[in-house]
Amino acid sequence: MTTQLAEHIQILEARITCLIDKLLASYAKYYGDGGITFDIVKGTKYYKLIQRDVKRSAIDGKTGACVHAFIDRQTGSVYKPASWKAPAKHVRYNLMDEVSFATCIQDADWAGTYLYMK
Repeated sequence: MTTQLAEHIQILEARITCLIDKLLASYAKYYGDGGITFDIVKGTKYYKLIQRDVKRSAIDGKTGACVHAFIDRQTGSVYKPASWKAPAKHVRYNLMDEVSFATCIQDADWAGTYLYMK
């Protein structure tokens, strides 16, 4: 792996972690801590950001999981999910672009309303 590629991956994963922190803070603001968690699943083309409902799984034993977003591993583009396996067609934000990343973090909420096109 080249140094440039390793640096790209490190920056992208740090920004995904920052996004997750913002999403958790958004949830905690209204419902308190510990209600949801996020997992990052690394696919061949995308990181899949999976949101899990901790409270629901504790009550009825179901996972309460859904895809929150897809993030392109090469470009850092953020997509709203179209299904469990595929992203929607249009890019919503780009985590590798400073302005777009700042806007994404500012607008991000746990429910995913920031991923709808305006």
